[in-house]
Amino acid sequence: MVLVLTHNVAEHEPFAIERQRVPAAEVIVNASPKGFGANHNSAFARCRTPFFCVANPDVRLAGDPFPVLLSALTDERVAVAGPLVRAPDGGVEDSARRFPTPGTLVSKLFGGRRGPDYPINRGNVPVDWIAGMFMLFRSEAFAAIRGFDERYFLYYEDADICRRLRAAEREVLYVPAAEVVHDARRASRRNPRLALHHAASAWRFIRGL
Repeated sequence: MVLVLTHNVAEHEPFAIERQRVPAAEVIVNASPKGFGANHNSAFARCRTPFFCVANPDVRLAGDPFPVLLSALTDERVAVAGPLVRAPDGGVEDSARRFPTPGTLVSKLFGGRRGPDYPINRGNVPVDWIAGMFMLFRSEAFAAIRGFDERYFLYYEDADICRRLRAAEREVLYVPAAEVVHDARRASRRNPRLALHHAASAWRFIRGL
């Protein structure tokens, strides 16, 4: 396993790479900020392993989700798997979703339900898409569709890549037996610039339907 950490913006606290319990690690320091997809595509360019994990810095691992996720990926039809994602208070986040429509986007804007669109008590479930805070890809599947579409600077690049994988007749799998914790910031609700990115990405995705 190789850990690739991307410093997208300058931080005051240095990252103590020597403290990380991984066989190898690499740090990428961007000269200027890049989008979500561009950062992960850059990390994937350094990938030499059969599997490639996308993980947000605000994700915490209470246990080891990888054995269960890797087991789900033994079926070569499965391109990417995602765990059940909990909030710090234990609630289940909406990390397994159906593709958005204009109607569902409007509903979400006005405070519609935010739980997962799929059951969490029926084992592994094929889904439309899994949220990008934690995704485990088969590397060959990620490479075959050329990774994330970098025209999405932020938001919906996870929905887009899952849509393209499904169009290539690969499976997107929700694996609730694996769990991670996500301390979500929901920054686009408070930051007008991020809100614009969110709206632009939503429009790009819907326009591509």
